[in-house]
Amino acid sequence: METQKTALYNYHESLGAKFMPFAGYEMPVQYPYGIIEEHKITRSNAGLFDVSHMGQLLIEGNEDLAIELEKIIPTDLKTIKLNQSKYSFLTNEDGGIYDDLIVTKVKKGFSIILNAACKNNDFKIIKTALGNKFMITLHKNLSLIALQGPKSSEILEKNINGVLSLKFMNGNKFTYKDEDIYITRSGYTGEDGFEISIPNNLVEDFAKKLITQGVKPIGLGARDTLRLEAGLCLYGHDINESTTPIEANLKWAISKRRRKEGGFVGYSKIKSDMNGQLTRLRVGVKPEGKIIAREGVKIFSKDDQEIGSITSGTFGPSVNSSIAMGYVKYDFSKPGTKVILEVREKKYDAKISELPFYKKNYAR
Repeated sequence: METQKTALYNYHESLGAKFMPFAGYEMPVQYPYGIIEEHKITRSNAGLFDVSHMGQLLIEGNEDLAIELEKIIPTDLKTIKLNQSKYSFLTNEDGGIYDDLIVTKVKKGFSIILNAACKNNDFKIIKTALGNKFMITLHKNLSLIALQGPKSSEILEKNINGVLSLKFMNGNKFTYKDEDIYITRSGYTGEDGFEISIPNNLVEDFAKKLITQGVKPIGLGARDTLRLEAGLCLYGHDINESTTPIEANLKWAISKRRRKEGGFVGYSKIKSDMNGQLTRLRVGVKPEGKIIAREGVKIFSKDDQEIGSITSGTFGPSVNSSIAMGYVKYDFSKPGTKVILEVREKKYDAKISELPFYKKNYAR
């Protein structure tokens, strides 16, 4: 299958981007100034990410839609306010995660942001669950860009009046060049920022405008270091179809009513995890020294028992240390627990750490 390109591909090329295939798309991994500099720019100023490879799904329907969607998404969709967003999941019969997603209540129904590698399968799962009762559209004419960093709000306000009034995990419809765009105050970096859904024919013009105002383009490389410092999961690595939200330390994303009442796919396994049957947990891991523990590195207890493995690892430029996340047996998940990492057949000391590694700076 031919690798797809986003509407901004040629613009990335003109900015000197280095590309890599990701989830079926040719995506910019870094620009000439490099991943560490891009990371620091996002933390101190404002960076622009092209995330148009992700799926933008619109489900249109009446009040029955929330009832039907709650059978496959374990959040409280009946009480979600207009333009409010929630982080949630599509779960399978074993409580595993088909995908993690952002659901936003909009006037016509619900807008859902899906991971790029999962979007076509998600569409089938949702379509099968909802049948033909509602209109479901996976948009191909929309791009998605993320403006992230402490300066992002003042820069965006200059171009789109009114975005400053948005609260974290809330959005609204705005206009740009007489066309509708939808902006949510959210992101994947641990910083204040916005995700902007905009027609393909306008995205390059809008991106150029932001970059002439001092915003820098940021690739997938820095996106990964930023999200890992913020303790955020990457689908297919830190969570997948064989991890439950409770094992993934994401119980907070299942609303209290849904934890109590259930009524969604995979609830029996998730309920048993919550009721003391949990055998493993996603944790932060801080290796001692400069060793980088990549995905797949085995984790051992101090008495040499294999207790888990790393799912993501990197050097964190903002915390100036090696950081990682992974799963360990529940009895070893307490922060401060000393563990051993096996990297290229050598053993290194490490300890279980609180998440996130970096204090999030969202606009509450």
